[in-house]
Amino acid sequence: MKKIKYYYNTHTLRYEKLETPLRVKLLRFFGFIAAALVTAALISFFAFRFIGSPNEKLLRIENEEMKDRYRELNGHLNNIEQQMAELEKRDNEVYRSIFEANPIPDSARAKTIEKQQQIAKVESMEESDLINSIISTLNNLSNRVHAQKASFEEVTELVKNKEQLLAATPAIQPVSDKELKKIASGFGYRIDPVYKTVKLHPGLDFTAPAGTPIYATADGTIEFAGNRGDGYGNHIIINHGFGYKTLYGHMYRIKANVGQRVKRGEVIGWVGSTGKSTGPHCHYEVIKNGNKIDPIYFFYNDLTPEQFDRLLKVAAASNQSFD
Repeated sequence: MKKIKYYYNTHTLRYEKLETPLRVKLLRFFGFIAAALVTAALISFFAFRFIGSPNEKLLRIENEEMKDRYRELNGHLNNIEQQMAELEKRDNEVYRSIFEANPIPDSARAKTIEKQQQIAKVESMEESDLINSIISTLNNLSNRVHAQKASFEEVTELVKNKEQLLAATPAIQPVSDKELKKIASGFGYRIDPVYKTVKLHPGLDFTAPAGTPIYATADGTIEFAGNRGDGYGNHIIINHGFGYKTLYGHMYRIKANVGQRVKRGEVIGWVGSTGKSTGPHCHYEVIKNGNKIDPIYFFYNDLTPEQFDRLLKVAAASNQSFD
C-alpha cells in the first residue's frame, strides 16, 4: 500500500496531506531519465574504449589474420621476385652472352618497374593499401614474366642459329702457317714502315711469298673487292653477319667478286705487296660491330693451346709493321 505523507501547515496549524504537483513529478521523471541515459553513455564509452564490443573484437581478429596472410603472401612474392631477378641476370650474363646478344635493359623488360620504398609498416597499412601493394607487385611480375618469355624465345632462335654463328665467326688463319713463323707484326701500336712513327696497327701481318693463297676465315659474303687507294692495295672485305667482318689487304690478285658467297677455307686471292706495303704479305683484320679487334683470338679452329700460346708471344713483340 502506498504511504500517504503529511506535513504541518504553519498557517492553518494543521497537518495536511502532502501532494506533489504534476510539474514537479514531470521534472523528476525526466531528470531520472536523463541521469540514466548519461550513466548508460558513460558506461558504454568506457566499456567500448577499454573492453571493446563483440563486433570490434571480431573485426580486430579478422584484421590480424588478414595481416598475417599478407605477410605470408608478401614473403612468397619476394621469393618469386628474387627468382625472377636471378632468371633475368642469368639471361643477360649467361644465355645471351653465349650468343653475343645484347642484354635486355630493365626498361624493356617491364616498363612499369619502379623501385618504391614502403609507405608504411604492414601494421599501419589500410586494407586498400595492402590490396594495392599486392596488385602492383603482381602487375610488375606479370610484365617481367612476359618480357622474359619473349627473351627466351629470342634465345631459342639464337640456339637454332648457333651453327650459322659458328660458321660465320672467324676461326682460322688467312694464310697457311703450320710452323707459326709467318706472323711478322701483331695488333697494336707499331712503327710505321714508311713514316717511321708509332701508329696503331689494326691487324696482323702474315709474311709469305707472292702468290701464296689467302683463305676466307669464315663463311660470308664479299662486301668489297678492289683497290680504293687507301693504302690496303688490292683487298677484300667479307661480311660474315652477326656483326663480323674481315679484311684481307695487299693482294697480288683477287679471286672473289662482290656479292659472292664464300666458305671458310675457300681461296679468295693471293699474297702480294700492293698499296702501302714494304714486302709481300697479307694484312688481316677482324671487325666486330664496326670496331677493329685483335685477330689473334680468332684462330681456335686450327691451333692447339700450346700453339696459340706461342702465337700470342710472337704477335705481342714490338716491331715494325709491313704496312
